[in-house]
Amino acid sequence: MIPRYTRPEMASIWEPQTRFKIWFEIEAHAADALAELGTIPKEAAKTIWAKAKDATFDVARIDEIERETKHDVIAFLTHLAEIVGPEARFVHQGMTSSDVLDTCLNVQLTRAADLLISDIDKVLAALKKRAFEHKMTPTIGRSHGIHAEPVTFGLKLAYAYAEFSRARERLVAARKEVATCAISGAVGTFAQIDPRVEEHVAKAMGLVPEPISTQVIPRDRHAMYFATLGVIASSVERLSIEIRHLQRTEVLEAEEFFSEGQKGSSAMPHKRNPVLSENLTGLSRMVRAYAMPAMENVALWHERDISHSSAERMIGPDATVTLDFALMRLAGLIEKLLIYPANMQKNLDRLGGLVHSQRLLIALTQKGASRENAYKYVQRNAMPVWRGEGDFQTLLKKDPDVKKHLSDAEIEEQFDLGYHFKHVDTIFKRVFGES
Repeated sequence: MIPRYTRPEMASIWEPQTRFKIWFEIEAHAADALAELGTIPKEAAKTIWAKAKDATFDVARIDEIERETKHDVIAFLTHLAEIVGPEARFVHQGMTSSDVLDTCLNVQLTRAADLLISDIDKVLAALKKRAFEHKMTPTIGRSHGIHAEPVTFGLKLAYAYAEFSRARERLVAARKEVATCAISGAVGTFAQIDPRVEEHVAKAMGLVPEPISTQVIPRDRHAMYFATLGVIASSVERLSIEIRHLQRTEVLEAEEFFSEGQKGSSAMPHKRNPVLSENLTGLSRMVRAYAMPAMENVALWHERDISHSSAERMIGPDATVTLDFALMRLAGLIEKLLIYPANMQKNLDRLGGLVHSQRLLIALTQKGASRENAYKYVQRNAMPVWRGEGDFQTLLKKDPDVKKHLSDAEIEEQFDLGYHFKHVDTIFKRVFGES
């Protein structure tokens, strides 16, 4: 985790103190269940909670023990015994380290998902507000970076809203998939611990029992989780790239907010650069990169090894922290985005009406021209305009082949900008509902 791109609430999920607190809760809840089953004394379970529930675990001490034991869970259990006393002998009975580690990781991932879902909600709120604000603001649609047909800026934002709505659904599903608990022992057979202990711990920790595990929870669950984060990051980048394009000097249809005292360049005082969206592009690359180790972690040797462990210690915090920061930056960028309708109209007019070429093509075919001939008539009048040699509508009115099929009034009718926006309300209802 890099402080520059880290928000405190997400970072706290991955702090050592939080991790050890979760480890303790897993062990203590397991002790409660063991006590109810008569496997350990009930007083012992009560003592475990009483002595360590409000304890601040000594991270330095645990690290010191681990340097000798070379085992993180044993180091923690040794330190816990120093706090609890003799009753600590009833902790971890019938359990294996992965019962604690995997259940803890899934608790952390579900908590992280909850924050990320909240982040997406903020992005959605910003997109919806700005989309309705510019629902009917005309702008040019582009394909291959070239002017295509008119759209509205509200539709561009509605497209992003629909995409992030899908992102939210995927993240909710990924959260559900990873929210499992395993307290099943050394090879997942429950030989040394009753399955009812797992059920109790799962409920207490807000998880569900893993139907079947080896010594570890299957990593296909985690692969889907991190892949989902990667897809969300791709959506962040898609929108960021669009903003970067719109801020180009030659386009300038929208622009990142530039605050008082902000500097764009150390050399050129006039510069206002799209630094936030460029930053989001870079962060998105990192989040996607974390998905690959998660997929490679699925195939563990002979049911269980620890090749996944080192990767997860990095990608768990880094992927969630980075995406959390990126989503909140994106929400703020959209909220403050400067939008220039006059420039949009100016760009719409740059090609002298060529953006209406398809309407002319269709109109000619409806009046009897073959599609091949109609295309030829429209294109041969469009190309001079493309080169800056004349006005599209004027040229069409002078073309004898076009005039065979369309009157001047019918040609003029095809240049109605509002024609392109007749279904905007329908699209908005599909995206936003009846609001």
